[in-house]
Amino acid sequence: MGARRDGTLALVSLLAFVTAVALVDASLSPPALALGGIGTVAFELLATRDSDLVRRHWERPAVQGIALAAAVGVAAVGARVAPSLVLSAGIGALVAYLVVLASVLGAASVGRS
Repeated sequence: MGARRDGTLALVSLLAFVTAVALVDASLSPPALALGGIGTVAFELLATRDSDLVRRHWERPAVQGIALAAAVGVAAVGARVAPSLVLSAGIGALVAYLVVLASVLGAASVGRS
């Protein structure tokens, strides 16, 4: 259930960023996309150091709601302030997160078979 919810929250956030790109007709910045992806991978690697603590905090509905609201807020503000950089970094971060999530779930399913 947790992975499904995590993926859904990431997809909703990604939808906010992609919608913002379309609304302001922003061009995507490859360096910012890469920076967002690298940031996500770095965070996930750091989070594995104490994954139980991270999971306990993340499982709180208030934390998830605040994170989703923050993502939508960043997309909205970024669309007005620096659309190419902010929206690209957000999209890069969210796509990387979805890839990491899919990889972890794929590895877990291989380990079970």
